[in-house]
Amino acid sequence: MGELFEVLTSKKRFDANKVQVFQDGKNPYVVRTSSNNGQRGFIVEDESYLNEGNTISFGQDTATMFYQEKPYFTGDKIKVLKAKNKKFNKNNAQFFISTMAKAFSAFSWGSSSFNVSIIENQKLTLPTQNGEIDFAFMENFIAELEAERIAELEAERIAELEAYLQATGLQDYTLTKEEEEALQGFEGVEWQTYNLEELFGKSTRGRRLKSADRVSGNLPFVTAGEANEGISDFIGNDVIVFSENTTTIDMFGSAKYRNYKYGGDDHIAVVHTEKLPKFASIFVTTAIHKVSNAGQFSYSRNFYAKDADELNISLPSTQGDPLYSYMEVFIRAVQKLVIKEVVQYADRKITATREVVTKS
Repeated sequence: MGELFEVLTSKKRFDANKVQVFQDGKNPYVVRTSSNNGQRGFIVEDESYLNEGNTISFGQDTATMFYQEKPYFTGDKIKVLKAKNKKFNKNNAQFFISTMAKAFSAFSWGSSSFNVSIIENQKLTLPTQNGEIDFAFMENFIAELEAERIAELEAERIAELEAYLQATGLQDYTLTKEEEEALQGFEGVEWQTYNLEELFGKSTRGRRLKSADRVSGNLPFVTAGEANEGISDFIGNDVIVFSENTTTIDMFGSAKYRNYKYGGDDHIAVVHTEKLPKFASIFVTTAIHKVSNAGQFSYSRNFYAKDADELNISLPSTQGDPLYSYMEVFIRAVQKLVIKEVVQYADRKITATREVVTKS
């Protein structure tokens, strides 16, 4: 390595306990951390102590090494590796770093604090052409890897979007005019209180099925609890099968929408919302949960089917009747907004990767 790099001592060591580190700023503060390109943040100090950019920062007792494009300050035990070849740049630096990391992998953490002699005497294996380091090959190789990573992220984004759309039954996440109006008009919606039994008939209580008596199968079996949406097992027993598009309320008053057939034990009550449109049923479930899960039910006072029949919930209404059409449009709009946020997060992740690739 000594033939390739000058191993320089940083111009000044800045103690992390004695400087003020900012999240944003002009001059990076590089330490021995293995994350965030070795940067702990930014500090404001005498710029005459800045180390040159287009160098590699090297943590002496951690062998953490990162390409630093711009001038930077350093903490304790950081060496600055300055390339002797003028062709060294951000486009080939990652190849050097990966080769260096492999060379130092045989050392244990803190080994000799990687003094200058050890660093200079490390052997690196690099591609060559006609006896010279093949910088063009390294740059092309790194560019291909970066392009592959971005392609992977874009493929993940598409897969995530398709999965969400399939799960919700939506075609895309663009709001229709009707959906925009539903969101904008939410504050002006007229609400009315309705009794659950009067809307959907008597709720049904599940039946107890001990764990020891369960036969393995494909039917989701719902019990009380939040883990895995309350699904405790998949069974093949002959039990009452409840319809999809219904709502369960467990012994603690937690309401959940079920878009699949399922069985349930005696710690759940089933509200028969199956005749409603899917998104309207989801809206009703949230209205139920708001009332049933207000803290009044616990181990000492369980929620039962009879409690469901006595629940009164607030719903959008028109002329005294529940306005299910509005509920359906509203929930569809909300789901689209959620999917849009997921897609935008994926886009930000891809953009961030592109920026890292550009800077690295």
